[in-house]
Amino acid sequence: MKQVTLGLEKLLANPNEYLCGNTLGLVVNQTSLTSDGQFSIGQFHNNKSFKLKTILAPEHGVYGVDQDMELVTDETEPLSGLLVRSLYGADAASLTPSPSLLNGIDNLVFDIQDVGSRYYTFIYTLANCMKTCVESNTRMIVCDRPNPINGVTIEGNLVEKEFQSFVGQYPIPNRHGMTIGELAILFNEYFGIKCDLKVIPMEGWERSMWYDQTGLPWVSPSPNMPTLSTATVYPGMCLIEGTLLSEGRGTTIPFEQVGAPYIDAETLAKTLNKENLPGLFFRPQYFKPQFQKWSGTVCGGVQLHITERNKIKPLVTSIALISSIKKLYPDNFSWRKEPYEFVNDRLAIDLLYGNPTLRETIESDTLSINNLESTWKEDIKGFSLHREACLIY
Repeated sequence: MKQVTLGLEKLLANPNEYLCGNTLGLVVNQTSLTSDGQFSIGQFHNNKSFKLKTILAPEHGVYGVDQDMELVTDETEPLSGLLVRSLYGADAASLTPSPSLLNGIDNLVFDIQDVGSRYYTFIYTLANCMKTCVESNTRMIVCDRPNPINGVTIEGNLVEKEFQSFVGQYPIPNRHGMTIGELAILFNEYFGIKCDLKVIPMEGWERSMWYDQTGLPWVSPSPNMPTLSTATVYPGMCLIEGTLLSEGRGTTIPFEQVGAPYIDAETLAKTLNKENLPGLFFRPQYFKPQFQKWSGTVCGGVQLHITERNKIKPLVTSIALISSIKKLYPDNFSWRKEPYEFVNDRLAIDLLYGNPTLRETIESDTLSINNLESTWKEDIKGFSLHREACLIY
């Protein structure tokens, strides 16, 4: 197995090659590790080549202990003794750091593991930090990491402007096939941020690689992303958050099982398996979430079992699942109506999908997955032109 060298490791080995000035801030969480499992904060704090002055934390906090959409508070980080400033507070304004937080900071280093899907909020924390770096005249340094679900496959549509949010801040597909460093270049060049950006590339990573082929330890990037299998289905299964179905939060396999108390597991599994969706099959499943939707209640549903990960289409899979449940249980199925990621005037499903088309076609029983998938082709074609110019590997 190949051993990938991370951008973080190259920065720590030769900081003078990448840093300007001698002060820096970090945007990190529990995934900011070297390949031998050493947490970056301690290494930055103890390095005499520069002075670590501030730490900023994304959604879930610097150690990934907070659940989704939970307020992250400022806290003292034990390795450095520094106050960690939250970039996921009580309102949308908290998602972007104030320029005052970067006073006296020559370099802002971002090192967080992404999962390859546009809903994952860390990539927009990156973009928002890049914007602030323009105002504060700070260099933005992005330590590149693998796209865990490979850097080849693209699936989905683009977010329309009126549906942009913290789960879709820019028009990129649901599964974008880019690394975090490549996304930084895309944000900077194509979406016009124009900060002083330095991306530190990996060595040894190839676009066709899955995370378990990199030689790197898997560390859950967020509380409900426990395994590579979770990340594999997430570009589609995150849509379940836009419904009142349980996406398996509060269980050991979130996003790999879906259900509700009114669902007959055998019937749903048979219905979905008749679709012959590529790369997986559905098994009847019963589970009891310990928190969030249907907490403490037994849910019938299905578990997704991946058989060929290079063939699976997670977005198509999730749409087939939602549509089947709506058809089988029209009087029970409903969309989530509560505020979602600081937005209260549009439905979560429309924010996640990027427009109301999916919801409207499911509601009117006019959904054709083939037709819907064909509408993505033009989106992907246009996106691919800009993507190609930003690829490092």
